Amino acid sequence: MSELKPYLYAFGAILCWASLPAAVGSGLGGLSTEELMFYSFAAAAVYLYLQNVILTRSFRLYIPGVKPSLWGAAGIFGYHYVYYMAMDNAPLAEAAILATTWSFWIVVFSSVLAYRKLKGSIVLTALMGMAGSGLVISAGESLSFDAAYLKGYLLALACGLIWSSFSVALPRMDSRECPMTAFTIYTAVISAVLFGATGPHPVPPSSSLLSAVYVGLVPLGLSFFLWNRALCTGNLSIIGFLSYLTPPLAVLLVAIIHGQKVSGQVILGMGVIIMAAILGKVAVNEPVDEPEAIRSTLSPAVLPGAKFLKSLINRS
Repeated sequence: MSELKPYLYAFGAILCWASLPAAVGSGLGGLSTEELMFYSFAAAAVYLYLQNVILTRSFRLYIPGVKPSLWGAAGIFGYHYVYYMAMDNAPLAEAAILATTWSFWIVVFSSVLAYRKLKGSIVLTALMGMAGSGLVISAGESLSFDAAYLKGYLLALACGLIWSSFSVALPRMDSRECPMTAFTIYTAVISAVLFGATGPHPVPPSSSLLSAVYVGLVPLGLSFFLWNRALCTGNLSIIGFLSYLTPPLAVLLVAIIHGQKVSGQVILGMGVIIMAAILGKVAVNEPVDEPEAIRSTLSPAVLPGAKFLKSLINRS
């Protein structure tokens, strides 16, 4: 059972992300990118700080060095802001598929670090997981990559590279304690500056404000705690495969809570993802002395596409 514990933590974090469309519905629809980032990251920063106070019984906030601080702020803020820009400059389904490449790149990068080479079996299973996610994301929609949306496509691809490189490089920097609370506070401050610079903003409806706070507390805040617990002892490659389950689980939660129908394509996509995770476990099962950096790499600050996930309500 202890061997499964990190993956149960990971699954809990994935459920936090997947809960977003069922919990908030269309509540985020009235918020701009600047408003969503400001309200959600403010809530996430408060949540993580209070959690640190409770766990450490101290009001002290760990502040990492200048280099990791700059890297963390750029990674967390950069990923989310570029993601929302991609959603605004390309069709939803195509942009979401390209943005999910962060899972693929993390599996690939962690494989290279662990085995000192790129294992073909791991690449194939990662591509299989991406294909399963594509089936879910494209359910009910026809995909066509139009050159007119090239800017959005490139931004979506940049999301994958930003988050995967941030995640893989971060633990290799000198950091005595977990820096995620500080990084989230940095992002909240940057979001507040952006919010003020693009204002004035009207007071959002209570439903939109509550939805944004939920994003901060659960898909951002609570998932941070669960995801970090998973990565303390779990294999990053396997957890990367599990992250592909976010879209189909989002659809299933919507179906259960709102009584909506799940298409056969979504079920097929989930089956492909589960098979990829099983094959991926086999692919990474050979003994290897993983560097500590690989074990503690992927921070859970990623919000796997609020605009995409909430849209699943209308398509499931």
